[in-house]
Amino acid sequence: MAQTNVNIRMDEDLKKQFEAFCSDVGMSMTTAFCVFAKATVRQHKIPFEISSEKDPFYSPTNIERLKKSIAQMESTGGTIHEVNFDD
Repeated sequence: MAQTNVNIRMDEDLKKQFEAFCSDVGMSMTTAFCVFAKATVRQHKIPFEISSEKDPFYSPTNIERLKKSIAQMESTGGTIHEVNFDD
């Protein structure tokens, strides 16, 4: 199979940290990037979640609280409150 070079730019400190990680897991940076590329092509997506920050609304603690609140509302009938956004 023909080989080709790919050049990328990254922060020097990030490169050092990534090289150290790759060394710790027994692979080169080239191997790590090839694993990433193969997984991306195979799955037709980036093979991990990318987000700027996790929304605390969806935290496990809050989801559990919401489930309990929903169960309580369903069992007692609850009270409907209107919200006015025009203020």
